[in-house]
Amino acid sequence: MTSRSPQPVVPVKELTLTPVLTLNGHKDFTRSISYFPDGKQIISGSDDKTTRRWDLEAGEEIVELRDVSKQEVRAVGVSRDGRWAVCARHDYNDGELKVYEVETETVRRFEESNSPIDCIDISWDSTLLAGGLHASSYKVQIWSLETGKPVAVPFNIPHKASAVRFSQDSKKLAVQSNMGRHLAVWDVQLQKLDVCTRKPANCYAAYAPVFWTTNDKTIVTAFSFTDTMIKTIYEFDASTLKTIGAPFEGHTETITGLALSFDCALLASASCDNTIKLWAFESRRILASFNVRSTACRLILSPDSRQLVYTTQLNNNIYLCNTPPEIIASIQPVPQVRVRS
Repeated sequence: MTSRSPQPVVPVKELTLTPVLTLNGHKDFTRSISYFPDGKQIISGSDDKTTRRWDLEAGEEIVELRDVSKQEVRAVGVSRDGRWAVCARHDYNDGELKVYEVETETVRRFEESNSPIDCIDISWDSTLLAGGLHASSYKVQIWSLETGKPVAVPFNIPHKASAVRFSQDSKKLAVQSNMGRHLAVWDVQLQKLDVCTRKPANCYAAYAPVFWTTNDKTIVTAFSFTDTMIKTIYEFDASTLKTIGAPFEGHTETITGLALSFDCALLASASCDNTIKLWAFESRRILASFNVRSTACRLILSPDSRQLVYTTQLNNNIYLCNTPPEIIASIQPVPQVRVRS
């Protein structure tokens, strides 16, 4: 493990994060949220067995587009070209993977997706979909969004996948498994494992996603090398999984959510310490720390980073908050189109 000297600790004022919009309607835990590329709508999936789309300008659900099923919704996603919306469902025994063509509202079920799926990601070129399966064994499957058919032999992984993420060139896939205890990089084209590392077996599980940074050289995720609590964020060299630079340190409890801006200038994190923190990615400096009433569970940034969206363990609402203007000014130029969900 390599690391430069830690950044000096800068006192940060604790602030209260006040939502500018609260979306309510889900009747159970909201597990997944994702922006549409234009930033005007989001999609959400819940244990109440519904997938819902929300008009952010109107501040309400687009009720006619609600989808109801017999299974809990575990993950949702929107392609970066805005053409596809994806929904993964399961009831611990059987699963279903559905893809919606947004313009035509055509719905298609994917082949070989009957196993429970807990996490998904859509490639940057909007052609591929990766999903973490668990049934008799744990695997990661990749499908063509256009045909709905598998495009590669499933990758066998040691435990259930909790996060998957395509590199920007779609040639690599980062996989978190066993609720964040294993991190691996797979070669999508060669269908082989490149590198893998693991956390202590007795660490508390984290469900934070994993992200690739600019030029696909490094990966960012919550990790622990010694502590039983995963409360630190690291940047890893994607080819070796050795750490790069100083870690992001400041949370005192397990990290539950991460979001990275498109230009990799701003990192947002949520934790069981009931705070959401905003970080300057390059310097690792905490720009703001917000108190929330309950642990924030799911966390995303809008395509232009001007809004932060989160859910909590307290209720089933979705909260939208404005990123402070001074934070936006400090990370200019602001990204314009693409989104990491």
